[in-house]
Amino acid sequence: MNATTRTLLFLAAALLAAFGVAAEQATRPLKIGVIGAGHIGGTIGALWVKAGHEVMFSALDIEQARKLAASLGPRAQAGTPREAAAFGDVVLIAVPYKALPQIGRDYAAELKGKVVLDTADPLLSRDGDMAYEARLKGTGVTSAAYLPGVRLVRAFNTVDYNSLHSQAHRAGERVAIPLAADDADAVKTAVRLVEDAGFEPVVVGPLARAKLFDPDSSIYNRALTAREVRELLGLTPINKSEASQRR
Repeated sequence: MNATTRTLLFLAAALLAAFGVAAEQATRPLKIGVIGAGHIGGTIGALWVKAGHEVMFSALDIEQARKLAASLGPRAQAGTPREAAAFGDVVLIAVPYKALPQIGRDYAAELKGKVVLDTADPLLSRDGDMAYEARLKGTGVTSAAYLPGVRLVRAFNTVDYNSLHSQAHRAGERVAIPLAADDADAVKTAVRLVEDAGFEPVVVGPLARAKLFDPDSSIYNRALTAREVRELLGLTPINKSEASQRR
């Protein structure tokens, strides 16, 4: 075996090893922190536990989080919001929108650099003037300002918790979850977690386009299929961004 052949074999082995590592990373269970283990956070987190991920639930009522974790088995646990933020490779935030700025300030160090899925919606009746400003600018870019340093994805905000509970993994066309983010790798993680929860991801585009699925949009609070979401939002049947995340 000459030197050139040995070099080629070495490079081939290195590429195979690298591919194997990437494939393992794409399928290994994730550690997920849930800040706000109420109807939305508790429901989605429970679906992820059933899919094999490790989830730490947190809530203002720690006993509520402990009861939920105890009901889901050894892959679930409960902690404070700070502990959940530190625990997760990925963090899901499911709180009233007015709590988002405080979360960004209090847990900045724990959240820095992490993929954060933001489900919080600005509601005028509950969140006051900040909700009006967020709706005017668009929730995606507003949430990013409240949560600096994270790899933000808008997700899981258009479907009510009853549908999240009852329609997960349904037969036929699955319920769609629109996604928006500025970070391509964060989108890949979100796509995987949407699928693991039993839904169909629809990548709408960057955070600025999250405004398309804000409250009062044509798809808000509706359990629609991916085909219906794309049609109502004027997206191509499979947009290029979404197709790239699925390869």
